[in-house]
Amino acid sequence: MENLTTFLEAINLQQILASFKFWFNSTILVMDNLIQGIVLIVAIMIGLFLGPRIRKTIKITESYRARHAIIYPLITRTLALSTHILILVLLWFIVLMTETIVQYQSQFIMLFASLLTAWVVIRFLSGIIQNQFLARLVSWVTWILAILIAFDKLQPVTTILDDIAISFGQVHISVLSVFKGIILLGILLWTVLAISNRIENLIVRSASLTPSAKVLISKLAKIGLITLAVLIVINSFGIDLTALAVFGGALGIGIGLGLQTVVSNLVSGILLLLDKSIKPNDVITVGQTFGWVEKLGVRFTSVRTRDGIEHIIPNEELISQRVESWSHSDQSVRLRIPIGISYSSDVRLAMEICVAEAAKVERVKSDPAPRCLFRAFGESSLNLEIRVWIDDMTLGRGSVISEILLRVWDEFRKQGIQLPYPQRDLHVKSIDTSVMSQIQNLKG
Repeated sequence: MENLTTFLEAINLQQILASFKFWFNSTILVMDNLIQGIVLIVAIMIGLFLGPRIRKTIKITESYRARHAIIYPLITRTLALSTHILILVLLWFIVLMTETIVQYQSQFIMLFASLLTAWVVIRFLSGIIQNQFLARLVSWVTWILAILIAFDKLQPVTTILDDIAISFGQVHISVLSVFKGIILLGILLWTVLAISNRIENLIVRSASLTPSAKVLISKLAKIGLITLAVLIVINSFGIDLTALAVFGGALGIGIGLGLQTVVSNLVSGILLLLDKSIKPNDVITVGQTFGWVEKLGVRFTSVRTRDGIEHIIPNEELISQRVESWSHSDQSVRLRIPIGISYSSDVRLAMEICVAEAAKVERVKSDPAPRCLFRAFGESSLNLEIRVWIDDMTLGRGSVISEILLRVWDEFRKQGIQLPYPQRDLHVKSIDTSVMSQIQNLKG
């Protein structure tokens, strides 16, 4: 107990309370702050009254959402924060009017408006930015800027950051310019990616362009927009863009030494898109991989097999290796189906059955019509071959072959056509008499 009394006497609690009371009376309980508080409450009430009514008035239809897919998330976030945005607009309008007309700074309202601005910006961007790290970074930067603006410390801090700099001839790069460049780069990249996605959607819906042209134009537009954004940021640092020619030469040497494979794939991808030798949805065979082109990119090509396995093939391999295309100039493909019958069966009847049953399969083309050829005399069978033409190899060929064979087998059984099995003739030159007698007993 004595220790507690000694501690309270040491910190002089009464003096601290008296100081706080003096500060509260002289700072908070003054007419200016009371008026600002009343104005603040009125602005909040107006926002709470009008915000929900604005959300009910504005209706977003599904057709509008489909036509404006890029800005739709921005509109929904704005409507969700309509009450807070309305309060924010009213507060900053009051601050601007008092400074312009009355020549008075509303410090209390400005403090609240700055913090509310930071909160609205963070809430708005958190619904758009998917990356958690980037969202947190934007949140921290926004809060720091809001606090600096609220306490009128932004100008001194920016001056200090601008003084911390490195000079390269006429180029002056400071910490402040680096921060501005990073923010500008982020905004520009988000903008150009949104624009490129919009361009890609328009190109995909175009009926006058080939699949290869669609991919090429969309990729070149995306690369061009990103390059433009980077050049704008570099120019914002005051760097002469002509100096990039030297950097480009050094980059060319680096590419020649260490990035040959990457550049080769990029160049090969552009060549494939230009000459249209391979297009999306083409059915191709590369080495042991048979499937259709799922995606044709600048660096690699995605080929999906009938088993659902997606093979990522570098574009360089498609240029340097032999590629079999089943649908490059014509979607029609001929299938050869071998089949054998026994020597005792009617070969002409069997050939007629094969042609008739193959023609009944839905995916088999009538022109050219199915054919059946007598190929050879086998060891134990008469070898026939059914030849049919089909379309759309993306649906596969195994199902067609299976259906043809099932139909042929059913009709063979009805018509008495027998399938072969291995046969051997044994010529006995000499045999033991006891064995011969046993054979005769079995016959008897």
